[in-house]
Amino acid sequence: MISSDGRALGIFQREKALELARNEGLDLVEVASQANPPVCKIMDFSKFKYEEEKRERQILKKQRQHRLKEIRIHLNIEEHDYQVKLHQILNFLKKKNKVKINLFFRGREMAHSDLGKRLLDRFISDTKEEANVEKEPQLTGRVMSVLISPK
Repeated sequence: MISSDGRALGIFQREKALELARNEGLDLVEVASQANPPVCKIMDFSKFKYEEEKRERQILKKQRQHRLKEIRIHLNIEEHDYQVKLHQILNFLKKKNKVKINLFFRGREMAHSDLGKRLLDRFISDTKEEANVEKEPQLTGRVMSVLISPK
């Protein structure tokens, strides 16, 4: 048995341990049931539960799932628009999100898929220090897309 201030008190019968805990106005909590004999501690159980939940919340906060963000562009994008989209992508990558860049072709633009590939390669080269290419540029129907993830 362990006291409320952390000192080892020794081995006690259950009734004696409960009596000691009641005298202090605290609870008797089993902290290691696998040990022989089981280890119990005198403590405030509600405070113990609160600390456990707080610790679990911290662990879950650090295990944040990666989210997928999408950027939609067209083949005839202007330089300023390109810079705005690039800035958005870099912000998403800083927040540890994956980014899927979708390039949409309209009408006769399908004949210029090589220009679309060049545009996506430009995005890749501009983000190469912050990101890895997870999926190379790929044409599916009228959409060419690339998936990048943070380093």
